Amino acid sequence: MSTLAAAPPRDTATGDPVRLRRALGSFATGVTVVTVGGARPRGMTANSFTSVSLDPALVLLCVGNDAQMNRVLAEADTFAVSVLGAGQEDVARHFADRSRPPGAAQFDAVDWLPGEAGDAPLVAGAAAHFECARWRAYDGGDHTIHLGRVLALDALPGREPLVFHGGRFRRLAPPAEGDRG
Repeated sequence: MSTLAAAPPRDTATGDPVRLRRALGSFATGVTVVTVGGARPRGMTANSFTSVSLDPALVLLCVGNDAQMNRVLAEADTFAVSVLGAGQEDVARHFADRSRPPGAAQFDAVDWLPGEAGDAPLVAGAAAHFECARWRAYDGGDHTIHLGRVLALDALPGREPLVFHGGRFRRLAPPAEGDRG
């Protein structure tokens, strides 16, 4: 006879943003920089990024309604997502800093290259790049869910991603000796 482990107590206080953030922090995510080009380029660190569909190729990202990037994305035809690699914590912190310079000057502190399918800057050395056309946007409470149709992509094979878990940047553990492909 098997017995089920006792379920953890349910938190009925989901209105507590500190507890909610702590619980959500138990889910490890990748770290990206979302960029838009044009006359006033903009970048923003985001970890709410995921694939949606393979056909058509769609990705999504969630941006706070009060973020300047939310307004910029709503007006842009294209945007890019750079999936940061391990060791790019400084890039993540730079684009998360609300006091960084506006416009093109915010890219002076990082290595970047121009996108080929759109005009959004791509972070150099990233594990992957996705250049996207704006597809749809949806209400997501205090965030907006932006979907993009992938126009172009590239990835650096073997490049370890930057990971965020428990409120800290982390690295993946190397594979165990017997787990190497």
